Amino acid sequence: MEQLTPETLIAVFEEIFGGPLFWGMVAVAVAVTLAYLYVLIRDRSMSMHKFLWAQLSMPVGAVAAVVFVLAITHSNMRDIGGPIDVIVLLGVAAMGAVGLAILVYTVQSLFRGSQQTD
Repeated sequence: MEQLTPETLIAVFEEIFGGPLFWGMVAVAVAVTLAYLYVLIRDRSMSMHKFLWAQLSMPVGAVAAVVFVLAITHSNMRDIGGPIDVIVLLGVAAMGAVGLAILVYTVQSLFRGSQQTD
């Protein structure tokens, strides 16, 4: 792998997760992002109460993302070999934390609706 291109990254992720799982995760990410944008446009502001609950869910998302990746790749924490492995796991944890926070905020907003008192 001489160059890091989007096509190379897609091929690597398809190899790691398998095609159907990878594209399923992409579809879910796009759907949640569109729902989040809909909620932000509809409400025209962010509710700090909902945002607090979204932030409190972030550690759960971080741990779940790392456990998911370790399970899918049939890896273990003992397999961490060097600094790049730690950096990748921290990146996975960060993406899981942010992803779950966005999901929690969006679900709260869709089910509770726009509340002017927040």
